Order: sequence, then structure tokens, then C-alpha cells
Amino acid sequence: MWDIVYYLAIVLFLAVAMIGGAFAVRAYLGGTGPMQAMSGLFGPKPEKRIYVTEQYNIDGKRRLVLIRRDDVEHLIMTGGPVDVVIETGIRAPHYAPVDQSADHGAAASPTSSHGSLRV
Repeated sequence: MWDIVYYLAIVLFLAVAMIGGAFAVRAYLGGTGPMQAMSGLFGPKPEKRIYVTEQYNIDGKRRLVLIRRDDVEHLIMTGGPVDVVIETGIRAPHYAPVDQSADHGAAASPTSSHGSLRV
């Protein structure tokens, strides 16, 4: 019985030592101290800069994808023998919220022509 506890304690110690060693190597290779390496692990995540705006399936294999990166959109066709960039540098539209008091209290459905966003 005590042999199992002894071996589990050794395995637990080795696992903790490996994790600590990985953080030390990360801090050494990153040129920062161990506290900065830990804060990078548990700190706030950076803001996402790339989004898939729209997708359209052309056929069973190919797909058109509109990707937005830093307020610039790119149209890409994927799934063929070669992925193709069709158009780059498309200016992304900026939407401004519509003042709801201008609709005199009428609720706008998502399918109606009076959406909640103004181009």
C-alpha cells in the first residue's frame, strides 16, 4: 500500500518539476523574468484582429470567404486545388446605431428593411 503512495508522490514531484522547468525555460528564452512569464499565461488576452465576416459555399468543395482584418476586408476562395485571393483591400463598412426614437416605438425585426443598423 505504501509503495503505491511512494511512487505516486515521486510521479507528482516529477510532474511539478517539469512544469516549473518549462516556465523557467520559457522565461529564459523570452528574455523576461518568471513573474512576467506567469502574467503572460494568466493575463488579459489580446484583442482579436481577424474575423470571418461572411462565407458562401460555391459547390461541394469550393467556398468564398470574406475576412476582415484591421477594418480591411479580403475575399478569398478556398477548397480548390489552390486557394485564391480574389480581392484585397476592400474597405470595411462602418455601421452607426440607429436612434430608436426616430421609429416612433416600432420594433424592427431582423428580416425587415428597417434594421437596427444604419450604413
